[in-house]
Amino acid sequence: MWCHANRPSRLSSRLWAGGWLLLFPGVGFAAQNAIAMSLIDDPLGIVAILIFILAYLAVMAEEFTHLRKSKPVLIAAGIIWLLVAISYHALGDQHTARAILEHNLLEYVQLLLFLLAAMTFINTLEERRVFDVLRARLVTMGLSFRAVFWVTGLVAFFLSPIADNLTTALVMGAVVMAVGKGQNRFVALACINVVVAANAGGAFSPFGDITTLMVWQAGMLPFTDFFRLFVPSLVNWVIPALVMSFAVPALKPPPLTEQVTLKRGAITVMLMFIGTIAAAVSFHNFYHLPPMLGMMTGLGALKLYGYLIRQRELSSDTRPKQFPVEGPEFMTLEATSPHYSIPVKPLHKPFDIFISMKRAEWDTLMFFYGVILCVGGLSAFGYLAWLSRLVYVDLDPTFANVMIGLLSAIIDNIPVMFAVLTMQPSMAEGQWLLVTLTAGVGGSLLSIGSAAGVALMGQARGVYTFFVHLKWMPVIALGYIASILVHQWLNAGLF
Repeated sequence: MWCHANRPSRLSSRLWAGGWLLLFPGVGFAAQNAIAMSLIDDPLGIVAILIFILAYLAVMAEEFTHLRKSKPVLIAAGIIWLLVAISYHALGDQHTARAILEHNLLEYVQLLLFLLAAMTFINTLEERRVFDVLRARLVTMGLSFRAVFWVTGLVAFFLSPIADNLTTALVMGAVVMAVGKGQNRFVALACINVVVAANAGGAFSPFGDITTLMVWQAGMLPFTDFFRLFVPSLVNWVIPALVMSFAVPALKPPPLTEQVTLKRGAITVMLMFIGTIAAAVSFHNFYHLPPMLGMMTGLGALKLYGYLIRQRELSSDTRPKQFPVEGPEFMTLEATSPHYSIPVKPLHKPFDIFISMKRAEWDTLMFFYGVILCVGGLSAFGYLAWLSRLVYVDLDPTFANVMIGLLSAIIDNIPVMFAVLTMQPSMAEGQWLLVTLTAGVGGSLLSIGSAAGVALMGQARGVYTFFVHLKWMPVIALGYIASILVHQWLNAGLF
């Protein structure tokens, strides 16, 4: 790779770059790109690419193999970074690989803590029956199938920017399944509508999708600029919804009666969630602190309030206690029984904030770890710098960003967006908004292109399928193209 005659100069240059990388990461990573470019032809780099492809093929086959998507990428990340370290050590550089890895880990930790806090809030709201009440209210309104189609889509569009698109899709999917029992055509169309609406709604909010969160946390766009995508996102949903609505059966389902009430503290938790989001935005905008600091502070407040809820529920629970004995029968003891000292447990569990944390989507969080480190490892080999030059310099940025949206329908939009952020192409603000839009809504083109689509395929198994969604892909693509054109028209001054 290099001869002994020039070894001292190349070694010293790499150690110098590694030292600057440790002290000043922003300066160091510019130097790292130059170092990594020399590794593009390294056979170990080719092996790293093949490992990533194999791992991602395993991720894409999750629906058929039922192998959790985090497992292959966790293994791939470890192997890829071992290859990176071997390559850098062969060049005499023993510091840069570790510094790049630590930079990637810092990005992941910020994302992990932010999402952990957000997921805990969402799980607490679900446990306090907020989403059950929303579903029950919609189900008992006695609307026609066409009205339910539009209402569920509208709620999904505006709920997704606050909750994530996965939670939104599951809540609205439950409404669709409850109202459309026995009407498979309606259920299929309504599920497609919910997926498109949830993905479109998440594209104009920093909290609506992982990709928008990544762009905001990377400092590529200020918080308020995401809302410039509101109208393009609305167009992305309304156009296919309008076409599909004509295929919805012109029938009215029998009215359903369901009584669901909020649990203690539900309203307070909702207000705390809003306050936590405001804190995250304020920390980032006014003091340039990571948004995760505001989210984790809000999580601490939620944990404290959860303690108060638990104490109140324990003190107010005067119902009989029970514990299992041998056989199928259960022995019941009154709270006043002299045998109450025998270990018993409440019939209804009191609130426990750690259960809400436990129910976070840990497979998804571990998947993010694997993806971020895999892509970071490929970047350390110089492939992303090469790809950035190929796509964003040799090609038109608009064409490149539109193609990234199409790619996100096949490959999860998270590694696609992280790759773009790692490339850090020099683009106008309008182009950053464009890639945020396309990466967010491009997944709607296929049912497997977003977490919302995959979740609803499981929820409405056999009714909402890959091929049912594929049938309506042309009208969804029409909305995709229209949203891009509307963005270019409305935000022309940003390009």
